[in-house]
Amino acid sequence: MEQITYKLAVFEGPLDLLLSLIAKNKLNIYDIEISLLLDQYTEKIKQMQDEQMDIASEFLEMASRLVYIKSAMLLPKYEEEAEELKKELTGQLLEYQLCKQIAGVMAQLISFDTFCREPSKIDYDMTYTRIHNPIVLQDAYIRAVGRGKKHLPPPGEAFKGIVARRIVPVGARITYITDLLKSKGTCKYEQLFLSSTDRSELVATFLAVLELVKNKHIRIEGDGDEAEVMLINA
Repeated sequence: MEQITYKLAVFEGPLDLLLSLIAKNKLNIYDIEISLLLDQYTEKIKQMQDEQMDIASEFLEMASRLVYIKSAMLLPKYEEEAEELKKELTGQLLEYQLCKQIAGVMAQLISFDTFCREPSKIDYDMTYTRIHNPIVLQDAYIRAVGRGKKHLPPPGEAFKGIVARRIVPVGARITYITDLLKSKGTCKYEQLFLSSTDRSELVATFLAVLELVKNKHIRIEGDGDEAEVMLINA
């Protein structure tokens, strides 16, 4: 088989490449020899891959389409379908060939140079002559500064309420309750919260009690709304 030497940049798509192969081999476009086209088409695809060129998906799609038509032509069961696919491809090639011919004729008739001229030199007056009210300039400056501040990181004061808040670990309250019950044996439930100084400690104490009860380290006794709830070391 003759080595193909032209580059992909010449072709605008797979139909353009097929037309070139048809013309190169002097084939009848109304009776395309699919086997010959397929072999040379795949050879061109392989050459592009060897040269590490980006292959458009349309070229790969056309290759699979030619393979399918060739396979269908070899099977008597799909011979009719193969002829229809072959006619469809022929119609697309004829339409593309006609559009290409019309584009060539229009390119000779129309030239952008006919409608363009050399750019003219213009002398610009860079003197700013408008007069503004100082208040308008002040407002514009304030708005511009405000837009700029939107892209700045938030100040440290914005995190003061989060960072400065004391965080009491639940594990520390578990240790406190465990040591308290080991020394006293029992403890009133409400007594655990009397020494708490902030909400974080209250929540940590409550979670510590739940964790100890869950793991059966302590038990709670007391029933009814007026009952005195006691914590007992298990």
